[in-house]
Amino acid sequence: MKLYNFSRSSASYRARIVANLKGITYDYVSINLMRGESRQPSYQALNPQGRVPSLEDNGLLIPQSMAICEYLEETHPKPPILPADPFGRARVRALALMVACEIHPIAGGRAQSYLGTLLNANADQRAQWGRHWMTEGFREIEAMLTNSGDTGRFCHGDMPTMADAFLIPQVYNAERAGVDLAPFPTIRRIYQECNKLAAFVKAAPESQPDAA
Repeated sequence: MKLYNFSRSSASYRARIVANLKGITYDYVSINLMRGESRQPSYQALNPQGRVPSLEDNGLLIPQSMAICEYLEETHPKPPILPADPFGRARVRALALMVACEIHPIAGGRAQSYLGTLLNANADQRAQWGRHWMTEGFREIEAMLTNSGDTGRFCHGDMPTMADAFLIPQVYNAERAGVDLAPFPTIRRIYQECNKLAAFVKAAPESQPDAA
């Protein structure tokens, strides 16, 4: 397996966590977003979307972090990152999608960059935009976690799932962006619990060979 990714990409961070949880070894291929390497013809020939992560397995290319995580779950089912029951799987996917679909697209770097182009927003204004939408998203996730008896040591029960693999990179980014996490005690507790595990520590941006 080859994982095309970048240390500071939160979507790549998700895939690394899942691979580590499952004990999967892979070749780390750095696609440095800061240098525009994802837009190079050689990479776009591999992944026309020109984003990371991408997983290559026996000549097959899987883009998008959630698709990669689901693929690894299906091809390497032990240990599982999705619960055995249909409701549990739906709940874990919902939590992951709250990060992937509700927070990341609107608070991430692509949206902030376009704000500068469209509205001439300066760096402080773009950062404020990102903090606002991360805070809004965390408020919704916190409520979902706090109001459910299915929340345990981790987002769902006492074993890490795909929900944790998606939440932890977003919290990592929020800390770097200066988001006030005090209103989200359950998220903070789960973040601390996850970072006691080697799979999460090993997946962190600063642990990668292309750490910047």
